[in-house]
Amino acid sequence: MLMDSAIDLTNLDLLQGNWNYPTSIRFGVGRVNELADLCKDNNISKPLLVTDKGLASIEFVKDLLDQAKQAGLDISLFSEVKPNPTGSNIEAGVTQFKKGKHDGVIALGGGSGLDAGKAIALMVGQKLPIWEFEDVGDNWTKVNPEGIAPIIAIPTTAGTGSEVGRGSVIVDESSHSKKIIFHPKMLPCVVIADPGLTKALPPHITAATGMDALVHNLEAYCSPGYHPMADGIALEAMRLINDWLPTAYHNGSDLVARSHMMVASTMGATAFQKGLGAVHALAHPLGAIFDAHHGLLNAILLPYVLQQNQTAIEQRAVHAARIMELDNASFEGFFQWILTLRKQLNIPHTLKEIGINSDRSDEIGELATLDPSASGNPIKLNAQQYTDIFERAVHGVIL
Repeated sequence: MLMDSAIDLTNLDLLQGNWNYPTSIRFGVGRVNELADLCKDNNISKPLLVTDKGLASIEFVKDLLDQAKQAGLDISLFSEVKPNPTGSNIEAGVTQFKKGKHDGVIALGGGSGLDAGKAIALMVGQKLPIWEFEDVGDNWTKVNPEGIAPIIAIPTTAGTGSEVGRGSVIVDESSHSKKIIFHPKMLPCVVIADPGLTKALPPHITAATGMDALVHNLEAYCSPGYHPMADGIALEAMRLINDWLPTAYHNGSDLVARSHMMVASTMGATAFQKGLGAVHALAHPLGAIFDAHHGLLNAILLPYVLQQNQTAIEQRAVHAARIMELDNASFEGFFQWILTLRKQLNIPHTLKEIGINSDRSDEIGELATLDPSASGNPIKLNAQQYTDIFERAVHGVIL
């Protein structure tokens, strides 16, 4: 392909860059060592490092804290973050931020650490409850933008792309629902995208997060409306995922594969400013109710939603298949590629395999119609259609 003739995509030394799209990004293996300097460049002297409990206990985070302190930063750690961050997690983080008189947030992790960090940075200067800033209508205008703390984001997975997002997905415990909290200034001022941080990810997390990145790009590409920039980004990201996700899964130490997957993840969150769709509309309530991994839910749900949307996305699937140079450039060929990729990555075929049954199917269908992602689906689906998709995903019924 044309891009391949311009740069050797297998040469790790060339997979470096300082980008400014959609924010300032320092990309490449080893770039995490620039953290202290980037804090100082952005007038952060007392950062709060926000991450989840699992990451907080590993040696890398301890080393990062030590390096920051040696560089003169008055840094502390907040790690009371669940895999699906909750409103109470954010309240606790805000309390620690204010108590420590911090002046910035370092959001570290997968989607949970990044989303929690961004939400904490938002809420440290607000008087209204967090749910007042749900991404509905013009709620974002209620935010006091001067109260948002500066954010440096460091992704440790290649899936959510939350490092370049302007919102956070937070669980409202009172309603058992996920809500998207949004403001343009929640976009981090700097991203450190260091693929080396994903090297130790176990295969099952590599698979789930990689499929999350695929779903982001695919749903953005299939979302209706005119946005050629998002479409182009999504198509190239899908090509990268097709070429490199199996390698990252089978050989986690391959930093070339890890690099391409990290950038494909970032591309997904850039592209889905265009919109998402029914996969996410279902995954969000399922994650809130069953506390299941978001990327894994997306991976399981994907083929069932694709079949539901076939009439509206057939030509787009054909084009994507051609871009990825699949042997069968048809909807069926594209669909079979999805099924084969899931099998290669040992993704479960059904929701039942991860402990989700159909007892609450009607409730799930109703909640999916209310999710903001539903508005981006290429076909407007009603509650019964969402219920039907969910039940097929529980039992593994491919039409």
